[in-house]
Amino acid sequence: MGRDKALLPYRGTVLAAWVASVVEEAAGSVSLVGGGKKYLHLGYPVLEESYGGMGPLSGIEAALGRGADWSLVVACDMAGLDGGRLRELFDAAERGDALAVYGSGSGGRAEPLCAVYHRDCLPAVRQMLAAGELKVQTLLSRINALAWSAGWLDQLRNINTPGDWASAKDRG
Repeated sequence: MGRDKALLPYRGTVLAAWVASVVEEAAGSVSLVGGGKKYLHLGYPVLEESYGGMGPLSGIEAALGRGADWSLVVACDMAGLDGGRLRELFDAAERGDALAVYGSGSGGRAEPLCAVYHRDCLPAVRQMLAAGELKVQTLLSRINALAWSAGWLDQLRNINTPGDWASAKDRG
């Protein structure tokens, strides 16, 4: 992208703040992960990563380390989220016996950064980080994880390129 995706303007605020407000609606509270002091002005608590620079799995470790039973994890660049739909994932996690419930779009496409993780995943996450294994998909294969079929995931857009950004702004 050439710039911090989290701070792109979106729906009257910046993308990370908008995503945080949707997560807060679904989960009741929210913390941002990483970024140091540059996100403090958004008004949410910011969790630092113990394994900074190691990608999304490091962010999951930081979220799980705060001690809540369940953590709803969503990428900061996921435009088009809906709090009610995220609540579906959270409810499924609380009702079931899986350690994680992740969204699965059409064709079985897993979205591990739109998921709910139980704090009991923390040892597996830390073991993977210590071994330099960073793929969140690998975590899902190592724990009792449930794919939550959600066609609405196909409507979400991760912002990875200027073209993705242009498309998301047009829909927002």
